[in-house]
Amino acid sequence: MNFVHIADMHFDVPFTSLNERNLGNSRRLDQREVFQKIIEYIKQNEIEYLFICGDLYEHEYVKASTIEFINNQFKQIPNTKIFMVPGNHDPIISNSYYAKYKWNTNVTVFTSEITKLSEKDVDIYGYGFDNFYMRNSKINQIKIDNPNKINILLTHASVDGNSDELREYNPMSMSMLKALDFDYIALGHVHKTNFEENKPIIYPGSTIALGFDELGKHGMVVGNIDENKRLQTAFIPVDKKQFVEVNINMDEILAVEELIEIINKEDWEENNYYKLNLVGKRNFEINPIDILKYINSPNVLKVKDKTVLPYDLEKIAKEESLRGIFVKNLLEKMNEENRDLILKAIEIGLEAM
Repeated sequence: MNFVHIADMHFDVPFTSLNERNLGNSRRLDQREVFQKIIEYIKQNEIEYLFICGDLYEHEYVKASTIEFINNQFKQIPNTKIFMVPGNHDPIISNSYYAKYKWNTNVTVFTSEITKLSEKDVDIYGYGFDNFYMRNSKINQIKIDNPNKINILLTHASVDGNSDELREYNPMSMSMLKALDFDYIALGHVHKTNFEENKPIIYPGSTIALGFDELGKHGMVVGNIDENKRLQTAFIPVDKKQFVEVNINMDEILAVEELIEIINKEDWEENNYYKLNLVGKRNFEINPIDILKYINSPNVLKVKDKTVLPYDLEKIAKEESLRGIFVKNLLEKMNEENRDLILKAIEIGLEAM
């Protein structure tokens, strides 16, 4: 049997960071294009199963027209059986589209009750969210009914999450998942893929990158399990755009005009979104918002000031001078909460002196 595994599409997510450059609508169009690309791949390669492991859409924001678009795509692959598990952004609650919408006949939506659906050569188990949080997982209750068949599990989960926040989202351990002895476990929730070729427990990652915390390539996992339960998988990128961080060393840049000229001379790739990290020692006051206004490329979305003051503050604080007293007094007032503000005040004061 062969399959495509995706997760975390997040249709109609607001793309707040992109809206600053009026690119939110463009990225939502990218979502549609990528989804159509996946459906076309399934059609051309006669894929038997499509696994969608949660957060297909944003419950709070999704439009009825988007659900119609998704379902119309499903109608393009009538011979493919589609299995979906709701996630924490699209739980199966009373007013959700999973509950109230009439999906195409080739679509099955799992609930928060562990369910097994039997096909000719495969048993598919699913477990989804019925609320925006799921603190107590039932996955460890699963017992495989027929070990001789191919057995697959679909769920949306936080595996080995070591923070209180991650424990809010169907928490479980990798060791427990391995002990269940499924031939393939299709996961969703984590937006960075853990893909390794022929590995049986997979996060495909978000299907398209949603921001600068999701660097690298994004796409789908395709797999095949033969009659001897041999698993073969591959990761296929489908998102033509990437979020990229670039560091600009400020040591030798002496003025904001010089910095803007350097940025505008760069050939920024059209299919990338960029975050510029200003690093090294700064020689002038930096206002990232003002700098961004003068950058020509619409694909440069963020400027982040990560520079350090070009001064040895501890040394200056020991000077018997006006600037020594000034720096010493401010350093004594500095704590974790006001650190950036104090350092900015020191910078302005020393520049004035």
